[in-house]
Amino acid sequence: MAGMLILTEADLRRIVPLDADAVACVEEAFAALATKAVAMPPILRLDIPEHRGEVDVKTAYVPGFDGFAIKVSSGFFDNPKLGLPSLNGLMVLLSARTGLVEALLLDNGYLTQVRTAAAGAVAAKHLARPDARTAAVLGAGEQARLQLEALLLVRRISQARIWARDPARAAEAAAGLAQRLGIPVEAAASAEAACAGADIVVTATPATVPILQADWLQPGQHVTAMGSDSEHKTEIDPALFARAVYVADSLPQTRRLGELAHAVRAGTARADQAFAELGQVIAGRAPGRTGAAEITLCDLTGTGVQDTAIAALAHRRAVAAGAGQAFETTGPSGDAA
Repeated sequence: MAGMLILTEADLRRIVPLDADAVACVEEAFAALATKAVAMPPILRLDIPEHRGEVDVKTAYVPGFDGFAIKVSSGFFDNPKLGLPSLNGLMVLLSARTGLVEALLLDNGYLTQVRTAAAGAVAAKHLARPDARTAAVLGAGEQARLQLEALLLVRRISQARIWARDPARAAEAAAGLAQRLGIPVEAAASAEAACAGADIVVTATPATVPILQADWLQPGQHVTAMGSDSEHKTEIDPALFARAVYVADSLPQTRRLGELAHAVRAGTARADQAFAELGQVIAGRAPGRTGAAEITLCDLTGTGVQDTAIAALAHRRAVAAGAGQAFETTGPSGDAA
């Protein structure tokens, strides 16, 4: 007989918080992408423009992992007007040996939020200056908030600024983060003011035009951009490519839909230009920041290898904690029960 474990969002929030282990599992996944024969097909994407909706399907097999995840992730950006979250989705974890379903992770996008925030922490760990203390976050949604929380796991952030197009949301996010994280967090009057003097700048919005201008940045700053996860989205002024050390999460992917794709179209980067990937920097196969005065830019578009890593972590923790509900899927002959 075979069965699968069904885990709800409540189960997953209890056993997979945004913590050092989550950051480490995503860091290891990026390193595997650079050092192992990872199978990661292109993202399958569906747009539903009349409802500002998009659906992505991501997956990856990592040699040595017992399982691999297939994730369906949706983003419907008018949902807050309906009192609903913008992001949703689920993951299916299958055995890499038999292909049988091992777990159904009904996370409503929670695990994607955790692994995305963890990726931001990994980017800062390897590309921001070690003495970084001040952070700026452009965006006030759940991911923007988690990004600041994740930064505190890898850097001694002592103060932060939040900017959003809606000043009320920025003020609300700043107050909540200050209380939760125990550091001063203020709402900035403008994106430029938020970035001024910040050691780390994170952009986490669904913007379709740049919200971060190249001439705002000063030597030594690090930028993590994660909003450009589809072809029509962009947050970063393409002119920054002439000033910054650029690192991709997956170069084939960012050439198609990341900030790099927009820079190529703008003529500030070449389509065949060689850039480092974050996994190569982690594994010591490519340089990242080589000096305190450099500006670094990490382009995070979201990869299937992150999803497999966080799903595997969730499954291990669920088994250890006895969490979730076991569901029998096949009889002794392998036929459907």
